[in-house]
Amino acid sequence: MSDIFDEVEEDLRADRAQRFLKRYGTWIAVAMLLVVAGVAGLQGWRWWQDRQSVKAAEAFLAASAAAAVPNADAKAVAAQFVGAAAGAPEGYSTLARLRAAALLVGADTPAALAQYDALSRDTAVEPLYRDLATLLWGLHGLGVTEPAQIESRLAPLAVATNPWHASVEEVRALAALQRGDATAARQGLEALANDVTAPQGVRERAGRLLAGLGG
Repeated sequence: MSDIFDEVEEDLRADRAQRFLKRYGTWIAVAMLLVVAGVAGLQGWRWWQDRQSVKAAEAFLAASAAAAVPNADAKAVAAQFVGAAAGAPEGYSTLARLRAAALLVGADTPAALAQYDALSRDTAVEPLYRDLATLLWGLHGLGVTEPAQIESRLAPLAVATNPWHASVEEVRALAALQRGDATAARQGLEALANDVTAPQGVRERAGRLLAGLGG
């Protein structure tokens, strides 16, 4: 008797399974396809990212090799770095743009300042490098940009929590000197010279400048 009940129960289960598949089979198949497509898409995306990283590294190394050639054309190599930055992952892009700007300093200072300015305002760039670009804009803008403008733009970075604050204060002191405010310059340099958290080189330069000012 139990065999009969087992057979009936098995038939019922089979019947329920058939009805379930008939009703939801299409949706199950679609869901499975979506899972497979999602996995394939993720793998494809990772492959594409890896490939982009390799391409960016190759382009960056090629530009770096060109920059190392004696008497290299700074503008041409800078353009090569700009090309390497286009479409590259964020890290490579930022480094390439910084290198391009550095190469243009002296060769085409206005273009270099424009590069640093663009980097400093690009919210896709990490804050650390945006601040560095602002600092370098101010440093290389001395003698080109209005000193008061440099001091004002660097002021938000002149806080102890900013990793570039010592160099920022140094540039601000130099800008104060350029606009003829020796008192403000001396105050900034004295603070730097006594700042034990500032890099040794910055403190030494501040001391030499103070000596030159009779401080």
